[in-house]
Amino acid sequence: MRRIRFTLSYDGSAYSGWQVQPGLSTVQGILEAALSRIEGHPVKVHGSGRTDAGVHALAQVAACDLYNPIPPANLQRALNRLLPPDIRVIALTEANLQFHPRHHALAKTYRYRIHRQPVCPPFDRLYVWQHPFPLDEARMALAAALFEGTHDFRAFTATDDRYTPDTDMRRTVFRSHLFRDGDLLIYEVRGSGFLKHMVRNLAGALIELGCGNLTEADLKQMQQTGIRHKGIRTLPPQGLFLVSVEYAPEP
Repeated sequence: MRRIRFTLSYDGSAYSGWQVQPGLSTVQGILEAALSRIEGHPVKVHGSGRTDAGVHALAQVAACDLYNPIPPANLQRALNRLLPPDIRVIALTEANLQFHPRHHALAKTYRYRIHRQPVCPPFDRLYVWQHPFPLDEARMALAAALFEGTHDFRAFTATDDRYTPDTDMRRTVFRSHLFRDGDLLIYEVRGSGFLKHMVRNLAGALIELGCGNLTEADLKQMQQTGIRHKGIRTLPPQGLFLVSVEYAPEP
């Protein structure tokens, strides 16, 4: 048996997220179907984490076990022939049998893209959230650093069946910054892991602060109390990209 590690890039527009769901088209489901055709029996794929419906990935990491002896380069070509064009395997290698893409991840980076002009080009509409209204971007950029460090992010997550009152909601954010790139305002965050909708809620909190509806003190209070401010919005999924997943070098 071999453990195969692969890196995927996908446009999430047509999918109900990463995770397999009955009756819905998902990235994990499409990938498992393609691998099962190659292997000749059902194959289970594990990802580094879930992305929600409409969220994109530049470099999602996943792994599965195969008995088929096909060389990695040939397997990559075979998979890309079977997969739809909005899902691509951009790298594929054999990994240690103990490798797990979620448990062994050291850091992940996400990027949220906000289009700031009154007219959004139609070819960008599936990959940005448009917000042409006034924002104090300088204030937002300074406030983004407030999320750095180890905090309880309970106030910045969504309800999920996986979460119980005893679930540890602490996460470590290594870097949180917001910057301009032409017509785009980009929020990028790198951390040890993320809760459901956490990045979209962090970006939403910065938007409300930029609009003048929240203060820096409000953000700090949410971190300290775990109580979500009623003004926080969860930004739409299409502006969010999983940029990278980091691991320690394999021996």
